[in-house]
Amino acid sequence: MAQDSSSSADAPTGPVIAVFCGASTGTSPAHLEAARSLARAMHANNASLVYGAGTTGIMGEIAKTLVSLSGPQAVHGVIPRSLLGKERPEQSGGEDEQIFGPKTITKNMHERKALMGQKVRDGGPGSGFVALSGGYGTLEELFEMITWNQLGIHGKGIVVFNIEGYYDGLISWVRSSVTGGFITPGNAGIMVEALNAEEVIKQLKEYKVSEDRLQLDWDEK
Repeated sequence: MAQDSSSSADAPTGPVIAVFCGASTGTSPAHLEAARSLARAMHANNASLVYGAGTTGIMGEIAKTLVSLSGPQAVHGVIPRSLLGKERPEQSGGEDEQIFGPKTITKNMHERKALMGQKVRDGGPGSGFVALSGGYGTLEELFEMITWNQLGIHGKGIVVFNIEGYYDGLISWVRSSVTGGFITPGNAGIMVEALNAEEVIKQLKEYKVSEDRLQLDWDEK
């Protein structure tokens, strides 16, 4: 069972945006600045953040920036217990939650992603999933949410924040997959691109669900 340090009384009523990103800073300062600019745009649009609960790299940057603007209640981290020591070492007296927001500790990665996804699905209009720059873990989380959308599990927007062409190769691969007959033209639009923070928010607000998605019943019987 997940161990939650947040309060249900603080449940957001506005947009909830899950951000997938690296626990490293990357080699270009543009990646950290993108995290800060996204946090500022989220604050301006009364959006809450759910993220991987790390305090390092891009993860830590977007969380602490949004906390500094909107307060700890605007940020909720979700992290498996096994990653605590690496990505979120505790500070005494719960100080880290005043800097990076409260967290929920899960048993495993599957529970983490399920909880993050549920928080986005429960959010208001403009909720969705955003990928900032990151590595294998970021792509794995991004593609699971894309797949869930294709399967009809959720209909929330999915945006890649493409900094300095970081995701050009990924976007090119989607186009090649359409040409090769592995992704339908409609489903190519499940994932959309944004080049700045304001465009990220706009893409989420105006997101259109693909008509090519599978219409499956995922309700528990």
